[in-house]
Amino acid sequence: MLVPIFFACDEKFVKYTMVSIRSIIENASKENNYKIHILHMGISEGTRRKATDMSTENVDIDFVDVTEHMERIREHLPIRDYYTATTYFRLFIPEMYPEYRKALYIDSDTVVLKDVAELYAVSLGKTYAGVCPDRVVAQTDILGDYTEKVLGVKRERYFNAGVMLINCKQFRENHLLEEFIEMLGIYSFVVAQDQDYLNIICQDQVTYVHPKWNAQVFGQLACPISEVGILHYNLAAKPWHYEDCRLAEYFWKYAKLVSEYDAIREEMLNYTDDQKREDSVSGEKLVNLAISEINNEDNYLKRMKRQAKKSEEKLALIKKMEQMEREGRFSEDCEENPPAPELKPEDINYLPHGITNKMQTKYAFKMARWFVNTLIKKKQLIIKEYKGLEHIKAVKDGAVITCNHFNPFDSFAITLAFEEGKLNKYKLHKKKMYRVIREGNYTGFPGFYGFLMRHCDTLPLSSNFKTMEKFLAAVDTVLQKGHFLLVYPEQGMWWNYRKPRPLQKGAFTFAARNDKPVLPVFITMEDSDILDGDGFYVQEYTVHFCEPIYPDPEKKRAANAREMMEKNYQAWKKVYEETYKVPLTYTCPDELAKNR
Repeated sequence: MLVPIFFACDEKFVKYTMVSIRSIIENASKENNYKIHILHMGISEGTRRKATDMSTENVDIDFVDVTEHMERIREHLPIRDYYTATTYFRLFIPEMYPEYRKALYIDSDTVVLKDVAELYAVSLGKTYAGVCPDRVVAQTDILGDYTEKVLGVKRERYFNAGVMLINCKQFRENHLLEEFIEMLGIYSFVVAQDQDYLNIICQDQVTYVHPKWNAQVFGQLACPISEVGILHYNLAAKPWHYEDCRLAEYFWKYAKLVSEYDAIREEMLNYTDDQKREDSVSGEKLVNLAISEINNEDNYLKRMKRQAKKSEEKLALIKKMEQMEREGRFSEDCEENPPAPELKPEDINYLPHGITNKMQTKYAFKMARWFVNTLIKKKQLIIKEYKGLEHIKAVKDGAVITCNHFNPFDSFAITLAFEEGKLNKYKLHKKKMYRVIREGNYTGFPGFYGFLMRHCDTLPLSSNFKTMEKFLAAVDTVLQKGHFLLVYPEQGMWWNYRKPRPLQKGAFTFAARNDKPVLPVFITMEDSDILDGDGFYVQEYTVHFCEPIYPDPEKKRAANAREMMEKNYQAWKKVYEETYKVPLTYTCPDELAKNR
């Protein structure tokens, strides 16, 4: 079996590459042939000769200059002081070697303790690569937050690209190099650089191999050292810099077998305290870069745009949201609503009585519950957690519930939470929760959805003045009887928009005129590992019930409405900032974002 192996290095690093190659040679099977390619940009002929002289009967070593390939992307590279351009070389392997269906890439800061032919033999199917999770990311909160919030990759699925079994055939057929170059012109990932790009490009299309094939020294080993196939001295854990480096003996075992051994020892002995302090600073830089990227307001929308590339409609919607935020048009709907008939007074009885209406409502709720259960079963609606349910008990005599509006199904999350509070320990007896809905949802929806909209305790708004008089009377009746009223004070729905938007006063006027509290609810989101039909991650919801806000009996109705509206906004803002760990800001001028 032919096993193609690739390294990437520069003149300074090639001596460590030689150590890794020597470890491959020492553990290689005589039954296989190993072709080792060292990708570079201008390594001297003398240095190249030292490495190629290590070739054996079944291990061939050559150098490949990738300068011409790098020129295609050089100006776009976000290269930091502790990374070099060599880290990007691996991306060219599938295009440069069309004869290879698979190829093994290995970082130079490694030693191989078992025959790599075993790793090469792993079947990849149609996945893009065989990889191991990055245990440093998984075990470091800030780096894990970065991969999830900026890249949209679950921390436990983020892989370390220092060892990759590349499915060259799939890379070529899916044009991943072109996708990478295109991404370079749009996104600048400055934490793990090409590893970040690779994680996004290969997301959900990798095979996780046994962690023994990328046992990272910086962090807890994924398996006993006796089982390790490749030992990876990642980050600052370099045995040629630190005499007390963990597991350094495995490096020196093979370093002693290369011509550059004396030079490697000399580098370790001459490694200064200032250089060691710089290593420490580099670690701090990595964490600070991650924090900065997490706090970058543009990253969430950029990630949504990456996902939206498969859906022109969703991409247009995201761009429209960005534009509307810049213009401060927060209360408008982002999506076009089809024309709907006007709701006239004679078309609706807001609080119907009678056996027929009761049977219709009972049946509608039964169907709604079936529908919600189906959404949950199919993981189209994922509720991760409810927080603050005890606040429902505090308002057992009724309240106006306010919620942010970002999905057609978000009201189901509130309904389920309300049932949780009503049916379990808070026992609100026969209290109901009514929902205020837009006119078109009541008059414009046909079929199943229309039936639910008209019979599940909904109170539709109307463009007709006389109908609105009936609406307001129904609102007062609901609240005076101690029931609950769910209102979306942001008004328009913005798909998967995570920020709280400035509020409109209607909900708070309802509460003030009926001397009822407002119960603010804010739903936060995080990516699940489930993709929807447009290639977006279904969001997992955490439903936060905040403390109720009561009207001041000493103040007039208008003053109470304004004050409760402001307190509601501040409660949402607090949840947003504590959950996402970023300050709430908008791209529009401050005066357009004021809560009015």
